[in-house]
Amino acid sequence: MLTHGRSGHVWKFGNNIDTDLIIPARYLTTSDPVELAKNAMEDADPEWADKMNPGDFIVAGDNFGCGSSREHAPIALKATGLSAVIARSFARIFYRNAINIGFPILESPEAAEEIKEGDEIEVDLTSGTIKDLTSGKTYQAQPFPEFMQKIIKAGGLIKYLRQQHPQLR
Repeated sequence: MLTHGRSGHVWKFGNNIDTDLIIPARYLTTSDPVELAKNAMEDADPEWADKMNPGDFIVAGDNFGCGSSREHAPIALKATGLSAVIARSFARIFYRNAINIGFPILESPEAAEEIKEGDEIEVDLTSGTIKDLTSGKTYQAQPFPEFMQKIIKAGGLIKYLRQQHPQLR
């Protein structure tokens, strides 16, 4: 998943996008990622899951993923095929849940402020470089430490641990 030059279009959301907006509680009767993906962001934009394309990105403001600590929120987003979420900041438990399931997220206040919905961007997750191909501007997010890059590349913490310790299978 840590690829150089992954590009896609941007879906823009504001501040305090909580886990109920990411995946409404009424869908928590399942943990099937495919089913969760069908309803991702439904209360923020009812047609979003049908409009977005695998490889796209969400760019958002402050405190993305606040609210409940449910893992369903990053699972739903990952299952849609999003490349990553870029935000000004993330709720800490969402941040950790995203890493634990191998879903990349990047904090970049400048990118979150300036990138517009519909822009095409390219992200290098290894370096944290975000290029807005529409505007020509480049932004820098803090890249993940190497151990977190390995977790994301493996597809999540459990898969990473199984790679490192085959006896855990």
